[in-house]
Amino acid sequence: MANERSLVKLADVSHRITKGTTPTTLGYAFTEVGINFIKVESISDDGSFIPEKFTKIDSETHRALARSAIQENDVLFSIAGAIGRVAITPKDILPANTNQALAIIRPRTEIIHPRYLYYWLRTNLAQQYAASRVVQSVQANVSLSELASAKIPLPSLAEQQAIVHILGTLDDKIELNRRMNEMQEAMARAIFKSWFVDFDPVRAKMAGRQPSGMDAATAALFPDSFEDSPLDKVPKGWRVYPVGEVVEVGGGSTPSTKEPAYWDGQIHWATPKDLSVLHSPVLLDTERRITEAGLGQIGSRVYPKGTLLLSSRAPIGYLAISEIAVAVNQGMIAVACGPNPSNHYMLQWTRTNMEVIESRASGTTFQEISKSNFRSIPVTIPADEVMKAFTERVEPLHRRMVNNLRVSRTLAAVRDALLPKLISGEIRVMDA
Repeated sequence: MANERSLVKLADVSHRITKGTTPTTLGYAFTEVGINFIKVESISDDGSFIPEKFTKIDSETHRALARSAIQENDVLFSIAGAIGRVAITPKDILPANTNQALAIIRPRTEIIHPRYLYYWLRTNLAQQYAASRVVQSVQANVSLSELASAKIPLPSLAEQQAIVHILGTLDDKIELNRRMNEMQEAMARAIFKSWFVDFDPVRAKMAGRQPSGMDAATAALFPDSFEDSPLDKVPKGWRVYPVGEVVEVGGGSTPSTKEPAYWDGQIHWATPKDLSVLHSPVLLDTERRITEAGLGQIGSRVYPKGTLLLSSRAPIGYLAISEIAVAVNQGMIAVACGPNPSNHYMLQWTRTNMEVIESRASGTTFQEISKSNFRSIPVTIPADEVMKAFTERVEPLHRRMVNNLRVSRTLAAVRDALLPKLISGEIRVMDA
């Protein structure tokens, strides 16, 4: 039972608990390349790092911030802003540093397993403790001293290792699925780039060569020459249209938050936040749902499964194909596609042309791409048979991604159910 566990303060199982600072406050600047500088937004809600959200500092700045240099197996815990995000530092992101919004907890490994500490900090008990110690100044924050006073149930090191093994096995499978999805997505991108950006099959046929890695039947679908278009040269017979003429481009709004009758219904309602946490461009669920009354209030429609979603502001550029019927808020553009162009084509086209999309944005408080400006962007549309061949190649990749994500959701649910019970002692390792 939980009362069989000894409780110790976090300070007693840590070599040090510290935090960093922002380089600009010391007269240093961020750089384009260099050493990883990790912020709260660099850590996802599921406890993983988001490398594309790392910023960079140079070696001189890193030396000046030596007190907050991160080591392998340091546990990071956000103590300002989005309080309660947790991550454990792997070797492959080092060297690294951080700012004052993240606490660096360096565990005493002879007493506590670093990953056991990581898992404990993710329990509701630890999250509630942090939330109860929040003070408000410029933004919500928790002091290092309050964090250091948190009490942890501490079984033997051997039992900690066993708990970590059980939970870690589930996390390892989730991570493997994530990497498999990265591979599927990279394959889809590579096909799109070869066929529709570099026009490799067309150039090969112009040179009298068989297109590399392509069977004769597929190669026969491509022309062997280019012709002029509003977008310069395109393969002969392909056409250029404004986006709005070949797909349906829609949007949405937000029901009044003051009216309970609009909320907690059965209709999925997507916002940029739902897309911001995705590791793969697939939407399986939304944080919030609305009712039929709420849908009626926002004047939107429910877009069908398969709709491409694009965040149109704050920031522009999050992308996903929805695996559910969904309504959207005002920060989203919904692109409902047919067979030509397909949603897979439009996903890759939108990603490839993000600079063009952003160049058509406007706004003072934040940049936003309006639906009308998005509709007017020219898009190259290949012959129907080429589009069909592309979709037939990338749809199985997409389906594998969806299946991996669904498996990972199940594994995460099992992990989250076991986590508090294993750490509290309610369930013993052998029972698990």
